[in-house]
Amino acid sequence: MDQILQAIVMGVVQGLTEFLPISSSGHLIVVPYLFGWDSPLITSLAFSVVLHGGTLLALLVYFRADWIRLVPAGLAALRDRSLKNDPDRRLAWLLVASTVPAAIVAVLLNDIFEENIRQAGIVAILMIIGGAILWAADRWGPRSTSIGKLTFGAAIGIGAAQALALAPGISRSGISMSAARLLGLDRTDAVRYSFLMATPITALAVAYELLKLVKGEVGGADAGTLVAGVAAAFVSGLLAITVLLRYVRTRSFNVFVIYRIALAAVVVVAFLSR
Repeated sequence: MDQILQAIVMGVVQGLTEFLPISSSGHLIVVPYLFGWDSPLITSLAFSVVLHGGTLLALLVYFRADWIRLVPAGLAALRDRSLKNDPDRRLAWLLVASTVPAAIVAVLLNDIFEENIRQAGIVAILMIIGGAILWAADRWGPRSTSIGKLTFGAAIGIGAAQALALAPGISRSGISMSAARLLGLDRTDAVRYSFLMATPITALAVAYELLKLVKGEVGGADAGTLVAGVAAAFVSGLLAITVLLRYVRTRSFNVFVIYRIALAAVVVVAFLSR
């Protein structure tokens, strides 16, 4: 298959799975494995993160009204050294608190995860583990806290959980939603907070990998392939955000848990057959 077409397929996969709690990084490993694609670019971690540029743009477009409020509010709190009981100032710094643990872990452990865990068999196991965590958190998590009442300790906890998503198959959105549910957020607020906190950490990851591409550390990259993948991720990402926010108003995460287990089974069968 033509590399640009592969990039489009991977972009669609990235956009849909980044926001649904089913692990985008896991899918970006499993899909080439199942189809037998061996392009050094398409199967690289750098391309995976560059595709996150499309989903980052989807986040910024969908939540533009929130960020137009939150960024000035956060800067004003820094200037005044006070939150002044302003919910926007508070939310802005809650998101900062959630970003720090994931950023620290990413800097310290990114290369270790890249070298040792990007394997389809391991992804299948982690898909099941992540699904079990999501199911348990959604079933037994309390529903007593709104985003406005989230504590800074809880925000740091959600950020620390998000760091686990360096392991492909766990799912950044899935683990952060699970942590938010366990800490008391209802399903809709857990999803919304997960999407908002994804923005800064994704921006940092994309910037880091783009720097590696510019330095030529990833072979086989060309502008057409990258643009095609990012555009596909942007469009499908917008669709996924819209659908999931509507879906969780009345339904549980069970369908995603079932999907994760089914995909893991497919990967295991493919692995054994080879």
